[in-house]
Amino acid sequence: IALDAEAASIDGHRSALRERLAGRAAAEAERASRAADRDAASRRLTDAYARRGALDERLEQARRDRATLAETRLELRDAKREQTIYSKLKTAFGRHGIPSLIIEETLPDVENRANVILERLTGGTTRVALETLKDNKTGGTRETLDITITDAQGAPRAYEMYSGGEAFRVNFALRIALSQLLAERAGTQIRTLVVDEGFGTQDADGLQALVAAIQTIQDDFDKIVVVTHLEELKAAFPVRIEVRKDPVTGSTFDIVGV
Repeated sequence: IALDAEAASIDGHRSALRERLAGRAAAEAERASRAADRDAASRRLTDAYARRGALDERLEQARRDRATLAETRLELRDAKREQTIYSKLKTAFGRHGIPSLIIEETLPDVENRANVILERLTGGTTRVALETLKDNKTGGTRETLDITITDAQGAPRAYEMYSGGEAFRVNFALRIALSQLLAERAGTQIRTLVVDEGFGTQDADGLQALVAAIQTIQDDFDKIVVVTHLEELKAAFPVRIEVRKDPVTGSTFDIVGV
């Protein structure tokens, strides 16, 4: 009986140990499952931190982009304002703007001055007219700058139809008139006039008229320098610098009339 009781006790302990072992295995399995869940949660947390970092960077970039956009909009506004200003300036100083107005205001004065000089040069047989408007074939007008020259009969002729001497006299008158006007507008005065050649295109009457014109306007200048190779003009000017060329010694000069 005692042995049976001890055997039963041992069987009871054995069953208890088996139950405990079975419980331990279940606990180990539970522990392993929880460890796996913990590792998975840790990985998810790491991924969440990484996504948060990326989102923070994108948010900071968005803030920088917003600031850049605001600056760009200001720059664009300023650029548009400057574009408007420059567009108006381009129009104002363009062909049909202020230069055109200045030309329209100035040309009558140039024309009058040139005709005064031509009166001396041609005895009133040649006159110039400066035109800034021209009729279109399709109607209306367009801006231009045409020089109309009239002859002794008052008939207009193209510039190309005049002889070299006649054209030179017109050019001479226009250049003197324009130079005087520009000097006055600049608040100065042309003190020296240089006439370089051009006399070879003149006949005897044309030479006399040019010399007379130069002598007539000499009070407008401190000094008038005339460059010419024509011997017949020497007597017209009391003070001369006569240049002579020699193939051996080179060029020499004498001052006559001082």
